[in-house]
Amino acid sequence: IIDGKKDALRKGDEALAHQVGEGKDIMSILLKANMTAMDTEKLTDEEVIAQMSVLMLAGMDTTSNALSRTLELLAQNPDTQTKLRSEILDARNGESTIDYDDLVKLPYLDAVCRETLHLYAPVGRLVCHAAKDVMLPLFKPVRDKNGRMLDAVPVPKGTAIILDLQGSNYNKELWSEDAHEWRPERWLSPLPAALDEARLPAVYSNIMSFSGGSRSCIGFKFSQLEMKVVLSALLAAFEFELTDKEIVWNSAAVSFPTMGLQSEKPEMLLKVRAV
Repeated sequence: IIDGKKDALRKGDEALAHQVGEGKDIMSILLKANMTAMDTEKLTDEEVIAQMSVLMLAGMDTTSNALSRTLELLAQNPDTQTKLRSEILDARNGESTIDYDDLVKLPYLDAVCRETLHLYAPVGRLVCHAAKDVMLPLFKPVRDKNGRMLDAVPVPKGTAIILDLQGSNYNKELWSEDAHEWRPERWLSPLPAALDEARLPAVYSNIMSFSGGSRSCIGFKFSQLEMKVVLSALLAAFEFELTDKEIVWNSAAVSFPTMGLQSEKPEMLLKVRAV
């Protein structure tokens, strides 16, 4: 694929016009920038392939699997699905699409997307390494094996730290007793005061699903918009129901569904009916 795009870039706009994306796709943009860069700044073909693998995994699999989870949840909760479809159709007002300004203001669509990302982060854990010796502050004091109460723990440089993003999203001390329940309505009223007091570094709605700080997901705004655009198109045209087969979500770099425990094939089957 990379060789074909390189060849099209060399031949110019006419060749690009016959390619998928017409030269405006992320791979073509990356290759064009790399081909015109100084020799000291060029990526090797191996590095280009590695960059594209990251973009495909982080930029496509995450959002598509979040959408799959949303459709499953809506199939499990038909009343919620009906309410959301009604909001979308009202916003369309007989038109085939919804303007951007109107789409991002739909409160129930926003609540459904937030709640799915709150409970089911596509990337539930991250591994980081300490760049220097630090004292890591704790959310609340813990007692060590010698009986001392600690409000911070030492982390030596180079230590691998597993960040449980989903654990923060599930914390009942922050989100109240219904923290584990998929309930979009929680976003239509004020959130618990404990969330503001905790001062989480999250870049999105106190949810750690996009991580936080300088290492947070750079595409989180685009991901939200993509989810809303796809859901508004699908729910206006189709109704989704569960099948009699079990859907199992598998833990991985990006969580993914299979049909049953024994399957290793990434897929999620639903009944789809035109409305």
